[in-house]
Amino acid sequence: MGYDYDVVVVGAGPAGLAAALAIYEQGVQGAHSILIIERDRELGGILQQCIHNGFGLQYFKEELSGPEYALRFINKINEYGIEYKLNTMVIDITADKRVIAVNKENGMLEIQAKAVVLCMGCRERSRGAINIPGTRPAGIFTAGTAQRFVNMEGYMPGKEIVILGSGDIGLIMARRLTLEGASVKTVVEILPYSSGLTRNIVQCLQDYDIPLYLNHTVTQIYGKERVTGITFAKVDENRKPILNTEKLIPCDTLLLSVGLIPENELSKKANLEMSPVTGGPVVNEIMESSVEGIFTCGNVVHVHDLVDNVTKESELAGRSLVRYLLEQIKPTTQNIKVVNGDGVAYVVPQMIHPENMEEEITLYLRVKNVYQNAALTVRTGSQVLQSNKKRIMAPGEMQMIILKRDQLLINKDLNDVTIEVVKAGEQK
Repeated sequence: MGYDYDVVVVGAGPAGLAAALAIYEQGVQGAHSILIIERDRELGGILQQCIHNGFGLQYFKEELSGPEYALRFINKINEYGIEYKLNTMVIDITADKRVIAVNKENGMLEIQAKAVVLCMGCRERSRGAINIPGTRPAGIFTAGTAQRFVNMEGYMPGKEIVILGSGDIGLIMARRLTLEGASVKTVVEILPYSSGLTRNIVQCLQDYDIPLYLNHTVTQIYGKERVTGITFAKVDENRKPILNTEKLIPCDTLLLSVGLIPENELSKKANLEMSPVTGGPVVNEIMESSVEGIFTCGNVVHVHDLVDNVTKESELAGRSLVRYLLEQIKPTTQNIKVVNGDGVAYVVPQMIHPENMEEEITLYLRVKNVYQNAALTVRTGSQVLQSNKKRIMAPGEMQMIILKRDQLLINKDLNDVTIEVVKAGEQK
């Protein structure tokens, strides 16, 4: 079989750029070595519209805006001469790593690669996904759409704003719209806790006296041509609105910040095994999917809260892919399944082969509830391999556990490890 490129990277957001650079820096260089395919008009992905600061604190040890963070990687892509195609949509990927794409210049492209990295990111849940009753007027936007309008296109979505959902983008837009002169009436969250970072609750809501209603949801949207108002109500333990708790708020705009979904139509076309919890592909310790030679990283695997972690995960995928090309991936004899224990929603990666992992591995996970003075414990059977005490854990904040390769190799009969929350008072 002839190959058009050694590697095709699908997506040029933070994950795709970091993976491509790692692949190049590991020696995959020269003509027809790496091709990045991006459907948007520029490199950088979602970072280009995130003009607020707070990026790079972990990776670069300094505070950057989204475009500044992206530019560090874009400059290297151009310096290295890594090929990329913009305004190009990948429409199919096969299990044998044949990539079908289309654009205006070339028409349909059919590219055969030795290996593929999927970095398509995620998308926002829309009104249709949450079934809010009411009319269908203008003035209802996802928070990310409003962010692009304000920061890149120069349009204000409205003047009197209500935000449904306390995801990070919604919180950041509450501050952004306030600074642009809009009145953000309130943020309404159906859960008993915020789904965003604590720092964003403080810096974007509390600093601007914007109220946050937990255990509430929007129950009705009013308006014919344009939104004129909404009602919201308290919800019970089953997240059902409670009668006679409704409040009416006049407004002209409703922003939705109700969750992100990994963009995985292409992953499914390539027949990757998918996780029903994360919505992304199941991956192992080197970020390889269930299909040999197809690697995946970033928000397409699971939704991160920090781009710094996306970068680190994607660099691992890039380094691992080069090992795959060099046939350095060993046959596996020990398959360790990572199990979500009590209080843990999911863990990535879901499978570990100690023979092929680097000296240490970072497990990314989210807890199911808010826990104070609890511990994250790694155990196999009754044996505790590691216990990490945490002052506070919340679903909106990604948790990380680092495991050493030697910890897993020491027990050849190890078949699974369980990550669980041990509450205060239950710790031994």
